[in-house]
Amino acid sequence: MPAAAQHSDPSVEYDGALALAALARALAHPARIAIVRMLKARQTCVGCDIVEEIRLAQSTTSEHLRILKAAGIITGTIERPRVCYSLNLQALEPLRRFLDGIAGPDNPKLD
Repeated sequence: MPAAAQHSDPSVEYDGALALAALARALAHPARIAIVRMLKARQTCVGCDIVEEIRLAQSTTSEHLRILKAAGIITGTIERPRVCYSLNLQALEPLRRFLDGIAGPDNPKLD
């Protein structure tokens, strides 16, 4: 099969790589991993609970939340006077598919 027929449009592949890299960057901090794990376990969480659990300054926690929200990994709903956060698992789907593709059917699943 010719190489052109094997691959889709390179710009689409590059765009996909950019999206994956953005997700990876957003997750590339232990505090953000802790926030994602916390939201997975609790389904939803008030911002002050996150600050208390990850034990960082409120301003630092807010910056981590901002990064995760900008990447679409979490959503925030304002319920005055609080913001309730939840995990957007659909946003992580491209990263899951990518990692599953690397692990392949013959390799152990990544947890």
